[in-house]
Amino acid sequence: MFDLEIYEIINILGLGLGMLFGMIAQKNQFCFSGSIKDYILLKSTRRGASVVFAMIVAIISTKIVGSYFDLDFTKTVYYKQDVNYFIIIFGGLLFGTGMMIADGCSNRHLIKFGQGDSKSLITLIFIGIFGFATAKGLIQGFLTPFTQNKTLLELSSMIENSTMNIYVVVGILFVILLFLAKKVKRIFTLIDGFLIGLIIAAAWTITGVMGQDSMERLIDLSGISFVYPTSKSLELFMFYQVNYFTFPIALLCGVILGSFSMSFFNKKYSFGCTATQKVNRVTYNMIGGALMGVGGILSIGCTIGQGLTGMSTLAFASFLAIASIFISGVITAKILNKSGKLPMCFIFEWNDTPPDYNI
Repeated sequence: MFDLEIYEIINILGLGLGMLFGMIAQKNQFCFSGSIKDYILLKSTRRGASVVFAMIVAIISTKIVGSYFDLDFTKTVYYKQDVNYFIIIFGGLLFGTGMMIADGCSNRHLIKFGQGDSKSLITLIFIGIFGFATAKGLIQGFLTPFTQNKTLLELSSMIENSTMNIYVVVGILFVILLFLAKKVKRIFTLIDGFLIGLIIAAAWTITGVMGQDSMERLIDLSGISFVYPTSKSLELFMFYQVNYFTFPIALLCGVILGSFSMSFFNKKYSFGCTATQKVNRVTYNMIGGALMGVGGILSIGCTIGQGLTGMSTLAFASFLAIASIFISGVITAKILNKSGKLPMCFIFEWNDTPPDYNI
């Protein structure tokens, strides 16, 4: 009845995978930037532990999938030739700053938009515009003398963008997880982190295994990322006649649909943040979105694109990217908190402590 091409099946699977991601993330408000905010304001570690657990699961499951299907992750963008570590770090610093200013990273604003926060659409539009300008537009021309700087490239080449040792990386992450969870039994409650980690491996499997059989359209080996796909989604919306629907765009649309669907059953987050804020939220969303758009392109990914997808390949560049995002996020959050501009809308705690509630 339905004679679909392989790339069309891949897009449908991407949409479904994105919906699953969106539903899980909306249910427990899975968020990298939110985990930083939780700890700084309340020393809460629930969401932070979930993010770290997602990293561990993504790394292990991706390793299994890669070995079983013989996927070569060195052909992905995370192992790009002539890598410029200085630009990756700079991009990560910009992204980390932007996600705290905008009160959420790119993934977070997809979820917030899906569950009814109209201001998040402003952030997403600015991420898309500035991301595209950095990848192919005016900002790219301005940054080319830095991104293609011979001195920076030569210095970067002194450290190979190699694959990190999985035992060392997972071991360190597990120690961090234990520190955040404090009780081993709490780790078994991190269902959202576990499932999202598996989703990362599923994305690699779909594009890496099924994508190899696509004759009609080239399918790149890719996982999940949201900055450049946001830019490509805007481009598709404006110039649909010269562009086409792809797996990353399908994932992005699925996340919004998944969050929207789950918000009907999980309504407590749908009304957005009611905490008193001493900022012009629209302005902060615009500034934060612009910084994330530029930073996400320069660092080759966002908190999901580098923090989960990139790290799942164990690329050294991905470690630098997510580390710089984390450091700048913490610094920015502390600065905002001192001036009373870091809003706490909900409290997320472990199941063995009082449940989350709105403040």
